[in-house]
Amino acid sequence: MKDNDMIFTITDENGEEVTCEILFTFEHQETHKNYVIYTDDSLDEDGNTRVFASVYNPDEDVTKLLPVETEEEWNMIETILDELMEEQEF
Repeated sequence: MKDNDMIFTITDENGEEVTCEILFTFEHQETHKNYVIYTDDSLDEDGNTRVFASVYNPDEDVTKLLPVETEEEWNMIETILDELMEEQEF
């Protein structure tokens, strides 16, 4: 059973509601931004679960997902995901 605090709904570009699950959140010390890593449980062309990342403000009453803006941020997120994947393999 999944924790309801970890589930949210977004509206995609076609106006369809999509249920997503939060995998984890973190605040990065250098950017001072909060990030949410989540999935809609869809699969890519290789059969891997799609994972998404957004910036958010945890102090807002209504959470808005904002885009990750820079290549440096994407590299940092990918590094964290790679490290987590390696930890799970052991």
